[in-house]
Amino acid sequence: MKPSKLIVLVLLTVTIFISNCNKEIINSDKIELPATVGDHQIIEHFAYTLSYNEEHEQADWVAYELTKEEATTTTYERTDDFRADPDVSTGSADLSDYQPTQSTYARGHMAPAADFRWSEKAMSESFYMSNMSPQVHAFNEGKWLYLEMEERHWAEIYNGVYVVTGPVLRSGLPTIGSHKVSVPEMYYKVILDLDEEKGIGFLMPNQYIEDTFKNYAVSIDKVEAATGLDFFPALDDKTEENIESILNMSLWDFEYYK
Repeated sequence: MKPSKLIVLVLLTVTIFISNCNKEIINSDKIELPATVGDHQIIEHFAYTLSYNEEHEQADWVAYELTKEEATTTTYERTDDFRADPDVSTGSADLSDYQPTQSTYARGHMAPAADFRWSEKAMSESFYMSNMSPQVHAFNEGKWLYLEMEERHWAEIYNGVYVVTGPVLRSGLPTIGSHKVSVPEMYYKVILDLDEEKGIGFLMPNQYIEDTFKNYAVSIDKVEAATGLDFFPALDDKTEENIESILNMSLWDFEYYK
């Protein structure tokens, strides 16, 4: 090989390597994990991983794979053992933060407890306060609940999905409790079916919603624009772009679209 061609090949290889390194992937074996957010603490629990935002006293995102077997197993009931997350190094929000305003805001699961009925440990850990965010009751018990049910339905019929859920956080949000837990105006959920290489996102306001949650479906790119997050960076760039840039509702079988 001529020296000039060798130099070009080396430079191309270095460029590709640097480009890939710019994606701060936590663990490339875990497809569900977004890119890291600043110096926010990454916490890996038994069944899900989260990025804890100390400023807002809740997670930027909560991510996990939900298999068909997990979605269809109903062995364990809710434990309701809400408690501070011992793995948050700066201290998480705790139950007392929600009690003064419990009539207004629910302790809204990001990773829903019903996704973890396959494991006693997973079920219990889903009640860590790091997995909670203040949700209006009519939202938490309404169309958000139907979206969670749909997520399990898709895990069943598509042989598992990858899920990332969280609040849309920004400065200046109202807060509750002594730890000043931010009350988000919006929540998101992104779902990836890797087998069929399709993805879907949702952006929903933290309020009573009368119409179907289907009306809040968006491309994953739009969720990234709203949150500043980078979802599914472990995918190769072409696959990621194809999945995240397009919203094709016809690819998804909706069962709980009330």
